Amino acid sequence: MAIIKNDIVYDQDKNLSTDIYFPNDTTSNTKILIFWHGGGWFRGNKNSVKPLAVNLANAGFVTFVPEYSLAPAHLFPAAHQDAIHFVNWLLNSEYTDPDDQKNIVQIGASVGGTMALQVAGQYGFPTVTWSAPVDFSHWIKNHETVKASPDAKNDFAYTDPAQIHNSFYKYFVTTYAGGKQEAILQKMDAAAYDFSNLSSLMMINSADELTPLDSVLNFIKFLAKHDHEVELLVIKGQRHAMDYGKDYLDESLDYLRQRIKRQK
Repeated sequence: MAIIKNDIVYDQDKNLSTDIYFPNDTTSNTKILIFWHGGGWFRGNKNSVKPLAVNLANAGFVTFVPEYSLAPAHLFPAAHQDAIHFVNWLLNSEYTDPDDQKNIVQIGASVGGTMALQVAGQYGFPTVTWSAPVDFSHWIKNHETVKASPDAKNDFAYTDPAQIHNSFYKYFVTTYAGGKQEAILQKMDAAAYDFSNLSSLMMINSADELTPLDSVLNFIKFLAKHDHEVELLVIKGQRHAMDYGKDYLDESLDYLRQRIKRQK
């Protein structure tokens, strides 16, 4: 069983903490994994992914699950800044050695995947995203008539999954952005991030889900245009992020292990 250290504070000013899951048989070959939880930047916490984090530790990774600032109390780029702050803290903490940067990998679920993209671009950590939203400015511009809600099924009696997804997408985007200001939304777009140090990236998405597949394909074209390596796995169905994450954990970890070996 994993050994868990809870509530290790990494930002005293914001009182943000991380849980750490240690493999029971930690060795010098143990790798480090950062898991970024989802929740649309307005909900979710590190406790919600505890069973998954235990599985990650049992797979041989010292696993960090950081919390970050949530909207509407904290608007863009608060959560993104927290992610960078966490990585800087980790690299300078007692939990890493000076040469451990090459041993760090990431998995990010939903908007946690979006944050993982930003971190990957700056630090080069091999990364897997599960249903990371990547387009905000174009999406909002093309969905002006969509009514925003975190629960459109009950709020508007919607039954069409596409309507429910669109309503939720608009809600979490505009909540974190603090509105529909195009300049802010463009900065939120994944294509606006610094990818100068991007190394290895695998994106997993369902064929028909909350994260529009066409936006993911456009983002991959953007990365390819700038000569970045990226793999895309499209799975059938409508499941989003954590809905399929456990089923694709082996594929995700195999990819990350191979990339760690390649970096040596």
